Amino acid sequence: MDKICWANTERFEEANYVIVGIPDESQSHALRKGTEEAPYRIRQISNERDSFERSGKTSLGRPFTGSTKKVFDLGNITRVEIDETFDKITSSSKIPISIGGDHSITRQIIHSMANRFEKISLVYFDAHPDFVSSTTNYYGSVVHDVIPNIDVDSSIQIGIRTPEQEELDNINKYNLQVITPFDIQEQGIKKITESVLNKIGKNVYVSFDMDCIDPAFAPGVSVPVPMGLSSTDAMYILKAIAAKGIVGMDIMEVCPSFDVKDRTSHLASRIISEVIYSSGETQ
Repeated sequence: MDKICWANTERFEEANYVIVGIPDESQSHALRKGTEEAPYRIRQISNERDSFERSGKTSLGRPFTGSTKKVFDLGNITRVEIDETFDKITSSSKIPISIGGDHSITRQIIHSMANRFEKISLVYFDAHPDFVSSTTNYYGSVVHDVIPNIDVDSSIQIGIRTPEQEELDNINKYNLQVITPFDIQEQGIKKITESVLNKIGKNVYVSFDMDCIDPAFAPGVSVPVPMGLSSTDAMYILKAIAAKGIVGMDIMEVCPSFDVKDRTSHLASRIISEVIYSSGETQ
């Protein structure tokens, strides 16, 4: 199996960031299937499109040369290995970047990380609120399922544009802040980013469903929704959050079998590189 091209160490011990693939979609209800393929495809595309051979040496599509940040690709794990794996990563003061898989995986990751971080400031990028409470433990109830583990006052959802009434009721009940793509159009990306940075607290965890981005930029997702974020706006916000410092991140719901010329997998690879390159380490 290919390792992601951003990996620049073979030693877990010296890594600052650990890439973890979780190729599982067992708790998805989406009509589109194939998110379990994403960890493999994103790694493959990273090597095909984000690394280049120059005079017998490998050059990356982001200036990691000279960077002191070390990235280790752990490979893939199963759902039942999440607790053990993330305990190892966080207890070693390393930052996990996970590649799913369906979005329900985030619930298990946050539950595991809550053993180290008492309350997590959650930044949840998604087209959907995932705030269903009448049915739990699946990809549409993630935010409800992690409420005991997060600080709602310093958490935020970004990109939301297709909520169910039950989810709107829960958003209002818990007073969770939501930023829609229309808010960004109205207020501008700089002002929105400043408001996000003012909102988030300590122990920031970013969960990034690729369907938060408009299908024009990311067609290969399990539940595409029109009128989403542009890829540059999403990355602008992410880079600012990363610079402030994160304790972990995941990228979920890439569906390679429905992608167009691997645009979505390539974008996911670049998102990972930009977050690592921009990140200020908080652990």
